Amino acid sequence: MKTLTTFVLFILTTIGFAQTTLTGTVTDAKNKPLVGANVYIDGTYDGAITDANGKFSFETTEKGTKNLVITMLTYDTVTLAITLEQYTPQIIKLRESVNTLDTVVITAGTYDAGERARVSVLKPLDIVTTAGSNGNIVAALQTLPGTQTVAEDGRLFVRGGEADETQTYIDGIRVAQPYGATTQNVPTRGRFSPFLFSGMSFSTGGYSAEYGEALSSVLLLNSKEEEVKERTDISFMTVGLGLANTQVWGKNSLTFNTAYLNLEPYQKLVPQNVQWNKPFQSFSGESVFRHKFEVGMFKLYAAFDHSNFDLTQETINAPYKTQVDLTNNNFYLNSSYKGNFGDGWLITTGMGYGHGQNQIHLDSGNAFNQENAVHLKLKLRKSFSDRVKVSFGGDQFVTDFNEDFSNASIQSKSGYATRISALYTEADIIFTKQFAAKVGARYSYNSLLVESNVTPRVSLAYKTAKNHQFSLAYGTFVQAPNANYLKYDSQLDSERAAHYILNYLFNRDRQTFRVEVYDKEYSSLIKYDTPAAQFNSQFNNAGTGYARGLDIFWRDGKSVKNLEYWISYSYIDSQRDYRNFTATVTPNFIAKHSLSVVGKYWINDWKSQLSVTHSFTTGRPFNNPNETAFMNGKTKPYNNLSLSWAYLISSQKILYFSMTNLLGTQNVFGYEYANSPDANGIYNRRTIQPTADRFFFIGFFWTISDNKKESQLNNL
Repeated sequence: MKTLTTFVLFILTTIGFAQTTLTGTVTDAKNKPLVGANVYIDGTYDGAITDANGKFSFETTEKGTKNLVITMLTYDTVTLAITLEQYTPQIIKLRESVNTLDTVVITAGTYDAGERARVSVLKPLDIVTTAGSNGNIVAALQTLPGTQTVAEDGRLFVRGGEADETQTYIDGIRVAQPYGATTQNVPTRGRFSPFLFSGMSFSTGGYSAEYGEALSSVLLLNSKEEEVKERTDISFMTVGLGLANTQVWGKNSLTFNTAYLNLEPYQKLVPQNVQWNKPFQSFSGESVFRHKFEVGMFKLYAAFDHSNFDLTQETINAPYKTQVDLTNNNFYLNSSYKGNFGDGWLITTGMGYGHGQNQIHLDSGNAFNQENAVHLKLKLRKSFSDRVKVSFGGDQFVTDFNEDFSNASIQSKSGYATRISALYTEADIIFTKQFAAKVGARYSYNSLLVESNVTPRVSLAYKTAKNHQFSLAYGTFVQAPNANYLKYDSQLDSERAAHYILNYLFNRDRQTFRVEVYDKEYSSLIKYDTPAAQFNSQFNNAGTGYARGLDIFWRDGKSVKNLEYWISYSYIDSQRDYRNFTATVTPNFIAKHSLSVVGKYWINDWKSQLSVTHSFTTGRPFNNPNETAFMNGKTKPYNNLSLSWAYLISSQKILYFSMTNLLGTQNVFGYEYANSPDANGIYNRRTIQPTADRFFFIGFFWTISDNKKESQLNNL
């Protein structure tokens, strides 16, 4: 009996402490063994590390159903529910994690700038330190490929598109009037100070379904998310004065800047090609209030601008000069909220309001116009995993435009009111670290045109090696005709464009190389039958066009110590039959070849940064009525060499000097021909030139803060 009892106790003890051996192999998606993967039973110390062959083996006394966890750096964690008594050796595959810096990024048609950009081509302060930009966001962007230098206009012309084919957004909310007021052949500039923004995304085509009403591109400006330091910035400039201040309290911050500009001193020193009766003057201001919630950020952005000038210009069609006296008032308000809620949800919502007003006194009469524009936005984004994110939302655009014109014999009123409602959805899918897709569609309804449109968007990206990837984008886009047409005729259709883009990107530490080819097909463009769009024009949507080309970009901040430079080249083949064109030809704002070279060199001994920009374009077409072929003329090439110098007087004081067109090149933007021939049957002409051969700027910038080492030069 004693022997039997001992045997039973031995059996029970053996059963109670019986161990199970777990074995298996861990591989990647291509069946290659992974060395150093951690394999363990959740909630225990039982586990092992895979060997050189990816194999693991360990024993456990656990029983029943447990979770077997496999982890490894840069790979997604795998959790398997197993029944230990029935376990058999397994081969376990791990997928590479997509939350790493080397994961593929869709880049077709998009240039990003800012600290958070995965593939950045510009830094935020590149806007103000690029020679020739003079603190103008648009001028700095014109050194990127895909843009056209139309120096007599000053706005963004992208890949064969006119300036009004590009829309500007601040924190996801549209800016209805992004440029200052101007008159014919006098360039304008962007309204907004680059110092309020932490980054930007500039799309030259194929942009997200989240945005609409732009045939060519969108410019997305992102204001700073958070201010943590109080500071004051004072500016003394040859063209005016500036003051900025930031206050921080608790979870709140308030930043404002204001500027007064007066070009009279500059115009007295530099000979002008037009007669200024009253030089350009403006008073402007911007402010951003931020409140940080536990799970989100609220921002309230407001900007105003009052400007006026009076000039007299020559015209070939009159023996006397014509006078333009223009006063512009503009106000923009933008409120936005972005935050998390629930399980993986992100909400972005906001409202924008823009008011623009122009009072114009002309030799031929007086004009007054104003535009009120509202944008309402709601966007929801759900993260189902690190690999799948779905966005959907809606927009409401409300625009009212009115214009009055009067002279000795005519009094006329024109205008329109439109409501555009839009819904969209889009999915971001990362299949692997090498392959990703963005697929979406946008629906919009225009109440004025009584028209509905559905526009699909697709983007793909494939990473062929560590620093190399290809992207592909396709999309269709619609845009309502601009105010110059709608104010006379609202029985029109939206204009249309289809984009096809192929992009190659090489990106590594401080070096970026991009090559992009594209094809853009236009349809339903506006045509009319008079010399200019006017009240008695007959309008239709019979216009067509195309733009095809090649863009190349190279930026290098690594090869030469203290030197950073980029080179942009664009080739474009574009033709249109629109407006009052009599044939399908290249429009007068397009140059076939464009080249920009920008260099920035830091000189330690001089505590200075030297910046040089050279812009070159081949000649642009113009129509010579003395020839039988339409738009057969070609201007001479455009050249502009600009220089800037930033000198660090002390840690918080900077002296800045810049000059555009340093060599004084006599650039020609086109010609104005007489409406009627002379006695010899010849149409005389007048050359359209810059308002001045050069522009110079001297500024002193002083930063006042508790941190005595803080200054803008840290960002140069």
